[in-house]
Amino acid sequence: MTNANEQPNALQVVIGGEAGQGLVTISELLCRSLVRAGYHIVATQSYMSRIRGGHNTFAIRVASAPIAAPQEPIDLLVALNADTFQRHRPELAPGALVIADEKEDIRDVPVLNVPFERLASKTAENMAACGIVGAILGLERATLEHALESFFDGKHPEGAEDNRKAISSAYDWIGAQKVAFRNLPAPPRSAAPIMLNGNEALALGALNAGVKFCAFYPMTPATTVPLTLIKHAGKMGTVVEQAEDEIAAINMAIGASFAGAPAMVATSGGGFALMVESVSLAGMTETPVVIVVAQRPAPATGLPTRTEQADLEFVLHAGHGEFPRAILTPGSVEECFELAQKAFLLADRYQGPVFLLTDQFLADTYRDIVPFTLDTPPHWPAPPEPDNPPYKRYALTETGISPRLIPGLSRHRVVADSDEHTEDGHITEDLDVRRAMVEKRLHKMLGLEAEVSPPVFQGDAHPDLLLVSWGSSRGAVEEAAAIVRAGGTRAGTLHFPQVWPLVPKHFLDTLTSAPTVVAIEGNATGQFARLIRAETGFHIPHHVLRYDGLPFTPEYILRRLPHGTTA
Repeated sequence: MTNANEQPNALQVVIGGEAGQGLVTISELLCRSLVRAGYHIVATQSYMSRIRGGHNTFAIRVASAPIAAPQEPIDLLVALNADTFQRHRPELAPGALVIADEKEDIRDVPVLNVPFERLASKTAENMAACGIVGAILGLERATLEHALESFFDGKHPEGAEDNRKAISSAYDWIGAQKVAFRNLPAPPRSAAPIMLNGNEALALGALNAGVKFCAFYPMTPATTVPLTLIKHAGKMGTVVEQAEDEIAAINMAIGASFAGAPAMVATSGGGFALMVESVSLAGMTETPVVIVVAQRPAPATGLPTRTEQADLEFVLHAGHGEFPRAILTPGSVEECFELAQKAFLLADRYQGPVFLLTDQFLADTYRDIVPFTLDTPPHWPAPPEPDNPPYKRYALTETGISPRLIPGLSRHRVVADSDEHTEDGHITEDLDVRRAMVEKRLHKMLGLEAEVSPPVFQGDAHPDLLLVSWGSSRGAVEEAAAIVRAGGTRAGTLHFPQVWPLVPKHFLDTLTSAPTVVAIEGNATGQFARLIRAETGFHIPHHVLRYDGLPFTPEYILRRLPHGTTA
């Protein structure tokens, strides 16, 4: 069977070192340069929860053809310290090259010892490493220098010049060496791609949907969502507020939404735990709010800088009582952008909480993408006012959706209550009214079901092997299925970009017709497979689960597929 790393047009570069060595800066520069040169990338970050020290890596899988997932074997290892080589030596692919300082004593593998102290000042040695890698990969010097200029954008001119000299010295030094390493073939495409990670795309999707308010309390890996919003807040008229805690953040967002501003919060599992009571508040008051939950390993603090998909059942059942919700689970950078927009539209239309469930891997992974087609942000006009008072904020309707007026922007008085209430919003303990209101709110689920993003099938028609995924594992699952097909087995994938509500007619026939079905999930208990069984009665008998904090790779999936399902 073919391995993911055996593609002749792809290779894996891993840059490793301590926090504080400038690892992220040079890695992002390399990614930008590769994308500008026309290559495809999947760049993943692995970092420890420390300001300085620890062991961090930035893995860049680069190819001249489209790729969708990280890989395991390393073709080019850049060891910014001795620990990096010792940790990753077992992962080196045949023919791999190690780049290290000339002081490092590395034996038994091909190594390029670089005199970093002679090539650059102490503060710019990481840029010399960047230049070394760029030259070895066959990138033009000008491409890397232009990326450097864009990265600093006129800021810190003295430091930028020092960095430029370090890159130039690295290219000159490499030119005098004999380095045995394969270059990538020239990329065939002519499109002008851009580079984004999942959180950036999600924030841009929210802006394109018209978000006007975001509250947050910093929590890895969700924080770069509001930070991206902050970069564009002035142009887009968006207010971003760092609250004193997560409880305040979601209550601010609900308040802003009640006042007419499309609003969101961004957090992770531990922060969302504090928001749960207010999720119920949004459900009872029928107030739109978009909630981003970027998953990481738990319980408690867990592994705060790693990835997992273990909060699905938590988000599905968060909030006391019964009320409608939708849970969107993007599986790519493009889906982050698209589904963020959909989340705001659903929240506004059905007047309640809508969740975007992502994770650290998708949040922090950079991809090359074709620039998005931007629509004009919605105006979010107020609904027509009723002719005759009194205005009934919670009027009983056939769809369950009541007319929503904005306080202060209407001649009518808008009354809302977190207790059970009458149609005009006043508190009540009338049990007949209670029953009618519960049914009214739940009736909105029919509308949400009608607008579900259906699962995406790829692969052979009538496959013998069907891999089921949701969220960020999509790319690795689809590459694994492609490798299985190359080995002679009919294989397909079923990716769920939305996990609630589930509409069985969208997927049940596909599940029941495949002889072997395998659920791929980043948790220990198969939460989504359990949800499918609860909603449809269909039991997925096989699972590939991962809960060590690392993302799925095609190799990981292939090693764990049921015996006899692949050629």
